[in-house]
Amino acid sequence: MLGNKYTTIYQKIRNRDRITVDEAIVLWEKAPWLEVCQLAHEIRCDKVGKDQASYTLFRIINYTNICNINCVFCGFYTGKASKKGYVLSMAQILEKTQEVYQQGVKQIFLQGGVNPDLKLDFYINMLKDIKAKYSDLHIRAFSPVEIREFSRINNLSVEVVLDELKQAGLDSVPGAGAEILSLRMRERMSPKKCSPLEWLQIMEQCHIKGLRGSCNIVFGSEETVEERFYHLELLRTLQDKTSGFDSFIPWVFQQQTKKFVVNFIPRHMYLKFLAISRIFLDNIQNIEVSVMVLGQDIGKLALHVGANDISSPVFEENVLESHSVGKEQEAIQLIQEAGFQAKYRNFTYDNQKN
Repeated sequence: MLGNKYTTIYQKIRNRDRITVDEAIVLWEKAPWLEVCQLAHEIRCDKVGKDQASYTLFRIINYTNICNINCVFCGFYTGKASKKGYVLSMAQILEKTQEVYQQGVKQIFLQGGVNPDLKLDFYINMLKDIKAKYSDLHIRAFSPVEIREFSRINNLSVEVVLDELKQAGLDSVPGAGAEILSLRMRERMSPKKCSPLEWLQIMEQCHIKGLRGSCNIVFGSEETVEERFYHLELLRTLQDKTSGFDSFIPWVFQQQTKKFVVNFIPRHMYLKFLAISRIFLDNIQNIEVSVMVLGQDIGKLALHVGANDISSPVFEENVLESHSVGKEQEAIQLIQEAGFQAKYRNFTYDNQKN
């Protein structure tokens, strides 16, 4: 039985009325986390059903690690003068695609740095070559940060860049590069990235062009509580306009570099934030939890506090650890152990099947 200290906010949630940022902060700072989680689970059951949870299969292909954005939290990128820098050949990209495609995995996520030496033709040809060989493959790629740089480097409008990429074979876009949509945090973490407003405007253009995708937050650094929930409000407002986000994923920062401050988020507080996200983001159907980052135990619990997808398993670019059957069985087992029926879905949640 829920307590009565937060009756007004709880009643709004039960009535499916939209809560404000201030009310979300009250839930975060003062409401018992189990009560918040219970409310989030009720909403999850209303939106997507109480019996099932979904998963998907895809491979990340890191086509280059050369980047000039220099985010202080990133341990992946390197400068173009570094001996560690690389750009995969088209043959290498096709080989990595073939490794999973022949096992029935028909989704890839192209992920790389912002390499100033690569012109738009590189990306156009990459998409076309992949689609020429694997016409039914879904390609997700290019965050708003990358798209802005494609526009700047090639002296083309964002709209033209998106048209070219979509015609070449781009199917959807990730919510990467957002982290915390706050100017203050941008200046601390990634001053060369597009501003929060630019990120939102470019993502809006993606949605207008029919390039749907995900959105996320990465928290657990020096951001304030207000900045976290203002970030959610920006996503909710954009979703009101475009309905282009199929899912939301709350991530926590991982310590990759010594120069970046990471503040540990206790697991129960991560679950509370996920639960409030389910309540607050009333216009986003699916909430994902990253089992890859947070582990299976948290993944199972998350399915009972608002999440309906485990956002896993992933075939990494560097090591193909096991074949897709093994990966898929692990995902199904995790979901079943959490008490749900497992349902496979694609990137855009439009071909779910048992």
